[in-house]
Amino acid sequence: MEDGYNETADRMVELASEQPGFLGMESARNEIGITVSYWKDLESIKNWKMNAEHTIAREKGRTDWYKAFKVRIAKVERDYDFTR
Repeated sequence: MEDGYNETADRMVELASEQPGFLGMESARNEIGITVSYWKDLESIKNWKMNAEHTIAREKGRTDWYKAFKVRIAKVERDYDFTR
């Protein structure tokens, strides 16, 4: 999966981080890739979805890069971890 994918993904991280309400992002790549972004509220998520550059990138994902993808919007009630 190339043809500008990595550059576009990097640009989306940069662009998202500049948006009002953006709280952070986590990403992992192996056989499947997953990116989780965190937002202050639903309005911030809607504004990100409507961002023109993000809309173009999503369309490119549908037509060129992904066989399938899933969007899940959920509220984080608690977050904790342990690292040794």
